[in-house]
Amino acid sequence: MHTDDMIMISVDDHLVEPPHMFEGRIPSKYADRAPRVERTPNGDDIWVFNGEQIPNIGLNAVAGRPKEEYGVNPTAFDEMRPGCFDHDERVKDMNAGGVLACMCFPSFPGFSGRLFAACDDKDLALAVTRAYNDWHIDEWCGTHPGRFIPMALPILWDPELAADEVRRVAEKGCHSITFTENPAALDFPSFHDPHWDPLWKALVDEGSILNVHLGSSGKLAVTAPDAPMDVMITLQPMNICMAAADLVWSRVFKEFPSLTVALSEGGTGWIPYFLDRLDRTYDMHHLWTGQEFGDKMPSDIFREHILTCFIADPVGLALRDEIGIDNMCWEQDYPHSDSSWPEAPDELNTMAAKYAVADSDLNKLTHENAMRWYRFDPFAHRAKEQSTVRALRAEAAGRDVSVRSMNKRNLEPAKISLGELAANATA
Repeated sequence: MHTDDMIMISVDDHLVEPPHMFEGRIPSKYADRAPRVERTPNGDDIWVFNGEQIPNIGLNAVAGRPKEEYGVNPTAFDEMRPGCFDHDERVKDMNAGGVLACMCFPSFPGFSGRLFAACDDKDLALAVTRAYNDWHIDEWCGTHPGRFIPMALPILWDPELAADEVRRVAEKGCHSITFTENPAALDFPSFHDPHWDPLWKALVDEGSILNVHLGSSGKLAVTAPDAPMDVMITLQPMNICMAAADLVWSRVFKEFPSLTVALSEGGTGWIPYFLDRLDRTYDMHHLWTGQEFGDKMPSDIFREHILTCFIADPVGLALRDEIGIDNMCWEQDYPHSDSSWPEAPDELNTMAAKYAVADSDLNKLTHENAMRWYRFDPFAHRAKEQSTVRALRAEAAGRDVSVRSMNKRNLEPAKISLGELAANATA
């Protein structure tokens, strides 16, 4: 398949929330306590909520910037590509990159909304979370039908309210919510506790998928406080691996056999070993641990319930049949530092050719699996022949996608230890 003929849906991109997002969406009694953007004396744009100050970290918005400007420095909106926070500009950048549709994870509330869950005033927390979801579904996604897969934040502190929110957003056409990779790390009951059953039931009833994003527990994989930053970046998928083990061995899939979970931004190359380890553990130990899957193996449970996602993962492509081609989805990660925008389709197709991926399998990886797992049909809004990389890039002809400096303040990369970064993680 030629790159121009591919149809690309990314199941893991990100957005930087714009300052106006809560305007008109919060009950008047909470208006003066809603999250707001302030500019610091240093020129950083930060979110302020519930006594917390949450900076926009540079690595979260580096699309179009040279790699020497990557880092953890706080940044401002005028130092980002507008597609990071403006949905109209995002669609133009998607066109330029040949991407038909994407699903966008949050930034300042944390991937699982844990900032809102930490608010002592739970009525305020509920109002803010619902306002966020309404903005995301109605404005960010709703302005451009067929271009975004809507995804809601969960109500982490109350499983009954969480179930209500799943049903509420499903009525608005949203069948995807984000969640933490380890609730116990946030001082909530674990995946093994019946506490979450109302949420699992609502997800099953509505046919909605649970997205467990890498780093969503706010706990980074850190070997030592003085380790190089490269250690943490390399080990990021380890948390998602632990979440997968937790879920497969838990009671969740046994009690809710149609529940589906996506391991977002976790990669795929590790999965064949993981599946082998699951099955060997079961074979060697289930008679004394009490695990029972009937005539199935744990690897079967994994493939029945779990979607895996990759950005650039040549090992995963090489081992796609061991992973399960129907359980893999491509992601772009715009505007984060792992993204290859605007050449992401070209990167994937080059690897697909290297590993002789058949066109039928490539279609599954690039869009068909995403459409099936997320109950998403972009072709209801746009003809399929106008959804290819070629057609989208033609619409964006003349758009500037060049790499250019946005370091308007001539900032040097922040000097911060891995220990300090882990202590202040906001994901």
